[in-house]
Amino acid sequence: MFFLNTTSSNQIPNFVLICLPAFQSWQHWLAAPLGLLLVIAFSANITILSVIGREQQLHEPMYYFLGILSSLDLILCSTTTPKILGILCFNLNVIDLPGCFTQMYIMNSFLAMESATFLFMAYDRYSAICNPLRYSSVITGSFVRKSLVFILVRNVLLLLPLPLLAARLHYCSGNVIENCICSNLSVTSLACDDRSLNAIYQLIIAFGLLGGDLIFICLSYCMIIRAVTKLKTEGAAAKAFSTCSSHLILISFFYSILLVLIFTNKMEKLIPAEIPIILNVLHLLVPPALNPMVYGLRTKGIRQGIIQILRDSQSFLKCK
Repeated sequence: MFFLNTTSSNQIPNFVLICLPAFQSWQHWLAAPLGLLLVIAFSANITILSVIGREQQLHEPMYYFLGILSSLDLILCSTTTPKILGILCFNLNVIDLPGCFTQMYIMNSFLAMESATFLFMAYDRYSAICNPLRYSSVITGSFVRKSLVFILVRNVLLLLPLPLLAARLHYCSGNVIENCICSNLSVTSLACDDRSLNAIYQLIIAFGLLGGDLIFICLSYCMIIRAVTKLKTEGAAAKAFSTCSSHLILISFFYSILLVLIFTNKMEKLIPAEIPIILNVLHLLVPPALNPMVYGLRTKGIRQGIIQILRDSQSFLKCK
């Protein structure tokens, strides 16, 4: 829990989350598709983790990174979506200040960790295609462990100041957040104090972490494309691109919806206020549901592992 100075009588005790201010009468209908996405995200990511843990041939760095991504998706969904569904279904829209700042930290840090995971997955594909002879000596189990430590430490250290800066502000003018979640901008807009430091730090983090990851991912794929175009063996280029296709789909979706979300927040006077709110929620749910499905359908090893689990389940049910 984050420290808050609540000794002042003017300090509000909690926040009230209003998901869609203009559509309060029917917003509960959104709970069904969001609940379905949550079920898909949970079941699909648990399946991916089960397949990777069970199949010996998948105990390779590329699949370990996929396992890390699935683990992050599971934690992100389980810590944010239940509150959103509670607001939509039962109007449980009150959240205390420490809980709100904790949610803010979890959302920001886990999204940034997913971005870093995509970066290492891009480096894995770059090494496999551009330096295949050195791949097994560079991308090892030790490399995966060091990457995981880097992902955790980087985001814990750099994202922790964001909720701490928000928590130091004095909230006395109002407690209604027009959002389903405790996003940094939505919360700090209620502060009575100068919030410029918080806004500047968020901007630096957004462009420094997510922007930096995206730049290095693009550079990796530029070098991959250049290497692939030089391949002379028949079918080699198609095979190389095939190994990257799943990763490219996930990266494109993750960053495209994030960029749209950023631009819609900046253009808040030109578009309905509900659009950024819906995009915020979808960015927490759609990638976790989409990621394992894309890999499950497009990666042969994962697909075969899922089929084997289904066969074993059928055999078990027949025996009973």
